[in-house]
Amino acid sequence: MEAIARRTLAGINPNLSVVKFQTFEAQVSDRFTSERMLSKLMLLFGALALLLASIGLYGVTAYSVARRAQEIGIRMALGAKRTGVVGMVMRGAIYQTALGLAIGVPVAMACGRFVKAQLYETTNVNAEVMAGAIVTLAAAACIAAVVPARRAASIDPVQALRME
Repeated sequence: MEAIARRTLAGINPNLSVVKFQTFEAQVSDRFTSERMLSKLMLLFGALALLLASIGLYGVTAYSVARRAQEIGIRMALGAKRTGVVGMVMRGAIYQTALGLAIGVPVAMACGRFVKAQLYETTNVNAEVMAGAIVTLAAAACIAAVVPARRAASIDPVQALRME
């Protein structure tokens, strides 16, 4: 196709030269490379923020479990079930996540107004995207809290009571 187009243009006007021969899809793709790169960077930074939030929640929950080891040991010595201990630790992590979401969601909705001026054809906050982000963050928080919760449930009451 390219050779036919070049011969046809040379036959019409020999002074015309074809510099670059591209399909329409390639031309459109070339126009949006910076936007595509920006969206990939935003995805990368969003994933990094989710990872850092998960690591932070894991650290806070693990520290809380370590500080409350004697209390958990006493609870288990008095007959608390492992599922109850896991539930107690998970409730604390979910409470922290809910508090963060209660602060973060209104702030994100308020900042949507400022983002609207920077992005093309962005209207309001998309409820489906916001719900997906909330579910993703809640799932990451639950996964981050499972390890310290299971560690708390495996505390030996005798060892915990001997610790200072």
